[in-house]
Amino acid sequence: MPPEAAPPPLVLGLDTSGAWVALALLAGDCVLAAGEERMAAGQSERLLPAAAELLARAGAGWRDLALIGVGTGPGNFTGLRIAVAAARGLALGLDVPAVGVGRLEALAEGQAPPLIVAAAAGRGTAALALATAGSVAAPVLLAEGEVPAEWRGSGLAVAGDGAAELSRLTGGPHRAPARPLAPANAAVARRRRAAPGPRPAPLDLRAAAARPMASPPPRPRP
Repeated sequence: MPPEAAPPPLVLGLDTSGAWVALALLAGDCVLAAGEERMAAGQSERLLPAAAELLARAGAGWRDLALIGVGTGPGNFTGLRIAVAAARGLALGLDVPAVGVGRLEALAEGQAPPLIVAAAAGRGTAALALATAGSVAAPVLLAEGEVPAEWRGSGLAVAGDGAAELSRLTGGPHRAPARPLAPANAAVARRRRAAPGPRPAPLDLRAAAARPMASPPPRPRP
């Protein structure tokens, strides 16, 4: 008899980029278990117990994991840090890779390209990017409800936050996400398993503006 094929690796997807704890467990293309709990606070206390419960529902344990995919934003920066820190800690403790997945890339997962993906970035802004076959371009940060001039009337489809409004500017359709965030994070991570990249870190599109000054301003002369 031929040897049995090895089971597909288990991938845990995490996301706390908003007022939720979202998780998914994938084996190949199959979602073994998934869940999302809405909460305005307490994600740090709930995330790992919820992940343990998810694994138990699938008849698995922490040591069965081969990979972790975690959402890196844009989103609530405090929330992003919770899932990112958990993913990095689990990766270290279990000796498995952790892959950071941007929300725009997660929104593009399973969609037919090309299309625009959009995610609220706070303070009345949104991050937008063009997703083509196999890649998502660097995001641009605009006021909510705006698109770059070159995308107006382009006929491009739009998915993500404010998709219906933005699609009126592009003249294309608006699409619902093909997958919830946590399963999308896990699917993207699985695809990138061979080259997981740097350790996950929250995406802060305003990092340059938030960076402290290199030197203090000169004091006024008396």
